[in-house]
Amino acid sequence: MKRLILYLMLLALPFVGQAQSTFKKELAVGASFGTNFSRVSFAPKVHQKMQMGFTGGLTLRWLTENHLGLQAEVNFTQQGWAEKFEEQPQYRYSRSLTGFEVPFMTHIYFGSDRFRFFVNLGPKIGYIFSESTDSNLNGATPNLNNDQHDLAIQKKFDWGLCGGPGIELRTGIGHFLLEGRYYYALGDLFYSTKSDPFAKSSLQTITAKLTYLFPFK
Repeated sequence: MKRLILYLMLLALPFVGQAQSTFKKELAVGASFGTNFSRVSFAPKVHQKMQMGFTGGLTLRWLTENHLGLQAEVNFTQQGWAEKFEEQPQYRYSRSLTGFEVPFMTHIYFGSDRFRFFVNLGPKIGYIFSESTDSNLNGATPNLNNDQHDLAIQKKFDWGLCGGPGIELRTGIGHFLLEGRYYYALGDLFYSTKSDPFAKSSLQTITAKLTYLFPFK
């Protein structure tokens, strides 16, 4: 068995050497645009459905090694939450949060020079600079917990972890990427001391986005 393993390793050496010798570092810049589907994880619980928003911005990617690179973005983003009133469907309430975000991720890829699968993983920070409400409650309290309706966002700095899979088509005019991404905030939107109404109020967002990158070789 040891001889067989050694033999296979010797056979693989020329291919490993070829993969290393043909790899070239690549710097690429571009832009992305997509859709967010977000909610807020409240404790105590608030019944919700997904709130739709948009995202878009600039992307910088540097492939530093074979199958590995770094990706940074600066994005405009719309997130928030929409409440669901099953017993009183005549009511509506949603909060839209507009801000910017800066993900800094590890980029892992596999495939050919033409078509690749990839995964992006890493931390993200952001800042909420405006908020708006769409509501017809007019003082009604259809939830068990309604304190969030009268509270402005108290923690505008946002931070957490994001990641997800995607596919990439590499052409002579640039690279086209389709990606799905999930974001879990580690911070809260509202204060969470014992005297505050919520012990937890963290954003959760699913994003589908298209990205175009132009490489500089």
